[in-house]
Amino acid sequence: MIHAGGGLLAGLVMPGVAFGCACGCGVFDVATSSMFPEGSGGTAFLNYDYQNQNQNWSGTSSAPGASNDDKKIETHFVTAGLQYMFNRSWGAQLEIPVVNRTFDSAANPGPVNWTGLGDIRLKGIYTGFSEDLSAGVTFGLKLPTGSHAHNPDEVDRDTQIGSGSTDFLLGGFYRHALWSESHWQWFVQAELDVPFLKQDDYRPGLEADAAVGLDYRGWNWGRAKIAPIAQVIGAIRGRDNGDAANPDNSGYQRILLAPGLEVNLHPFKFYADVEIPVYQNMTGNQLVAPALFKVSLSYMF
Repeated sequence: MIHAGGGLLAGLVMPGVAFGCACGCGVFDVATSSMFPEGSGGTAFLNYDYQNQNQNWSGTSSAPGASNDDKKIETHFVTAGLQYMFNRSWGAQLEIPVVNRTFDSAANPGPVNWTGLGDIRLKGIYTGFSEDLSAGVTFGLKLPTGSHAHNPDEVDRDTQIGSGSTDFLLGGFYRHALWSESHWQWFVQAELDVPFLKQDDYRPGLEADAAVGLDYRGWNWGRAKIAPIAQVIGAIRGRDNGDAANPDNSGYQRILLAPGLEVNLHPFKFYADVEIPVYQNMTGNQLVAPALFKVSLSYMF
């Protein structure tokens, strides 16, 4: 799923000090197998995502904090959404995020905290490839609804809640049992985020996120169906560009391990995971989080 603040990778450069932060919030939009369509009807959901970027990283290893004037970017994402399948082939999804962010930089007298609407995502869904809806594609837009001009003297352009860009989104998913009648199911999911309209001389880098996972569907506790999930998530992001961007400190590749759990107590479904980086290759100096957290509650109707 889908979250705000997509253009968070670059910073402003000062003599001897590189500003940089790596959000990569698109990883929150994959590894959410609990949202795969299962039939016609609707799902209303509320997601909470969190990350605390407090470690400076350069290349494939940690780097001295003195090399990056940005010290911490702590972000809480709360996203309300609706997914509705009109029939077994076509559906739509809307996501509206609200974001709270704290930004601490050596250049500021103290941390800056603000809350605002993030970038809304609107996508279509097609699942008409098979009767069991095991494969599908998604396509849509990320809209520039998030603020990208909050206290510009204190908040870097890449650290704003909104990216300011309009992005084309293209994704897909596939799931299948490991063998006939097996409770084990594997799945793969991916999404490509391509900015094509920019504002104020800043264009975030193209981003691709993908996840491959395995879950077990054989546990029950009363009416509740419990599914542990193991996932590997990969993310690639290109450098930002434009006069307001800093391509020398933006762009990355990374891999995360994400154990998770889904509890289905129809019509409610609960999902949670923690995403732990095991490989990171950052261009220049960028702030990264030691772990990312996701919680989702949905209601099917």
